[in-house]
Amino acid sequence: MALGSVSPFRPTGTVTLPVGSVSANIALSGGGDSVVVTNTASGLAYIRFGSDPTVIASVADMPILAGSRMILSANSLITYAAAVLPSGSGSILFSRGDGSFI
Repeated sequence: MALGSVSPFRPTGTVTLPVGSVSANIALSGGGDSVVVTNTASGLAYIRFGSDPTVIASVADMPILAGSRMILSANSLITYAAAVLPSGSGSILFSRGDGSFI
């Protein structure tokens, strides 16, 4: 793919992580170099990726606005995701696949 080119996101797997004020994590599903993170909660979420089930998210990590989604790059060593909501509870969806825009 040429530098700077864009291609639509093609999902290969999605997992749903129920989250509250304590960090939770989940194994990612599918393959690919991108992850679309969707925050279905009514509050700000913070996420972190890792290579094992010990990954923990904190308020110092990547913020995802309430009701929004973001596409992030994640190489093949990334197999887990963690999330935390400073207040309230909800679900975060992690959809793995290939592509550069949603």
